[in-house]
This record gives sequence, C-alpha cells and structure tokens, in this order.
Amino acid sequence: MVALIRCLLLLVLVSGCVSTSVAPPAALADLASSGRLRAGINFGNPVLVQKNPATGTPMGLAVDLAQELGRRLGVPVELVTFDAAGKMADAVKRGEWDIAFLAVDPVRAADISFSAPYLEIEGVYLVPAGSALLTNEDVDRDGVRVAVGKGSAYDLYLTRELKRAQLVRAPTSPAAVEMFARDRLEVSAGVKQQLVAASPTIPGSRILPGRFMAIGQAAGVPHGRDAGAAYVRAFIEDAKASGFVARSLARHGIEGASIAPPAPLR
Repeated sequence: MVALIRCLLLLVLVSGCVSTSVAPPAALADLASSGRLRAGINFGNPVLVQKNPATGTPMGLAVDLAQELGRRLGVPVELVTFDAAGKMADAVKRGEWDIAFLAVDPVRAADISFSAPYLEIEGVYLVPAGSALLTNEDVDRDGVRVAVGKGSAYDLYLTRELKRAQLVRAPTSPAAVEMFARDRLEVSAGVKQQLVAASPTIPGSRILPGRFMAIGQAAGVPHGRDAGAAYVRAFIEDAKASGFVARSLARHGIEGASIAPPAPLR
C-alpha cells in the first residue's frame, strides 16, 4: 500500500500539475466576478491577434491564452476587442476587462498589475525610399517626424527616449503606417512583423537594421485584484514552461518573436 501511494504521488508530480490547476476562490472572484472572464484583445498587434479570414473572429496567441485561462478557471471567456493597445490600456479605468494581453510599460503599470512577459518582440523603424537615415541612432534628430500608434508601447517608450525627433500619433498602429506613407513622414515606428509586412506595399521603403526596443508582452489585471494577479503570474509561467506559448505561435504561423525567459514568482 505504501508503495502504491508513493507511485500515485510520483504520477501527480510528473504530470506537471501546478498552482494554476485549481483556482483559489479569491482568484476566481478577482478574475471572473461576473461569472465569465472578460479578456481584452488588441487587433492592432498581429503577433498576438489576427482575424480569422473566413469569419473575422479573433484568433492568435492572446486568444489561446485567454481561452486556456478560462478553462482552468472553469468559466466562459468573453473577448473584449480593441483596435489599439492604448485604447485597451485606458479601458481598465472603466472596468471593461478582467485581464488583458499587452506590453509592459511603467505608465500602464500605474493602473495594471502585470505578469512577467511571456513573449518578446522587436520595435523597429521603417524609412522611405532614398532616406538618409541608416541606423536607429540617426532617427533622433531635428526635422525627423516619427509615425506611431497613439498609446502603443513604442509610443510610450519613444516619448521618454526621443529628445529631438517629433512623434506624430495616429489612432492605431495600422493607421500610423498609412499616415507615414500618405504624409511622407521620415520614419514609422512599430512592431517588426507589422512593418516588415507593410514595407513591400511602400515602394523603396526599408527597415533600419537592429531594433530600437524589445517589447515584453505580458498579461495584466486591474490594480487591487491581488489574488487574481498572483494566479495569472503563475499561469503565464506555466504557459511558457509547458510549451503552450510555443505551440500556439507555431499553430498560428507567427515567426520572429522570442518566448520570454522564466521569471521567479513573487
């Protein structure tokens, strides 16, 4: 009998059960007080979310994470969609979501409790044909106008970092690329995958080598929901370690993003 018990305990350990397998009542109340998990999803970041070409419904890594979290909590998931990360971040003040998948930033952290990142993507610059700008460092100079999506992670970052170049904000990240081309601005800043896809549609444009920032994508919950935030932090670490994030990226054909390293739980 003792040997049997030991074998059963060993099976539990190797099965990969983690603290996120059963949600404590306090975490469930924090994340799904309405009986459902309202998950903020941003269509402006194609690395995390895409539209199903047949139905137009959201699909992608962020959707997969939201559905898996809802499964573990035992509640249905309601996707609350936005066309820009800045709009989604602002919506926390109106209580419109229980969890959101967006980039970590000190400005956002005033209202949102973040997990450690589960994914790292690159912020890069796109310049037009014939541009004299050759490096990322060349961008911060007088007379350079940089198109950005308002409230995006790279908008917040460049607001702090650029001293001489002028940021020109569009309502969304796709709109920023359109504005860059239409108004003949000197630079468009954005997520690498998005700008690489846009470059062939703008004759002669090119991506500057390297990156100007690494964008850590994380899960966030509204401040004051400490039990829910702790559960989400453990969930994200398990999603990385178990291969869930990697499998989702592969399933949706996403390349050029790196899974973030493990982070200690606090």
